[in-house]
Amino acid sequence: MKAVVRLMLIFFLFLSVSTSTHAENITTDIYFNRAGTKIVSGIANVATGWMELPKNLAIWNEKDDQIVIGTINGLLWGMFHTVGRTANGAIDFATFWLPTYPIPDPIFIWEDFWKETDYLGWRMGR
Repeated sequence: MKAVVRLMLIFFLFLSVSTSTHAENITTDIYFNRAGTKIVSGIANVATGWMELPKNLAIWNEKDDQIVIGTINGLLWGMFHTVGRTANGAIDFATFWLPTYPIPDPIFIWEDFWKETDYLGWRMGR
C-alpha cells in the first residue's frame, strides 16, 4: 500500500512540475511578444509620426464640406497627432520592457489609415 501511495505522490509531483513549466513558457512567450511589438511600434511611430499631418488633412477634408474649415481642422489635429504619435512612440520604445500594449490606436499609422488616432494609455489587455 505504501508503494502505491509513493507512486501516486511521485506522479502528482511530476504532473505539477510539468504544468507550471508549461505556464511559465506561455507567460514568457506573451511577455516577449508584447515587448517585441512595443519596441517595433515605438521605432515605427517615431519614424512615421509626421504622416499624421497628411492623414488628418485627408480625414478632415473628407468630413467637412467647406475646404477651408477642413484644412484648418486637419492642420491642427494633424500637428497634435504628429506630436502625440511621435512622443508616444518614444515612450513605447523607452518602456518596451513593460508588458503593456503600445499606446496609439491604431498601433501603426498604416494599419487603418482612415481611422482617427486615439491614445489608449497603459492597457494590459485588449
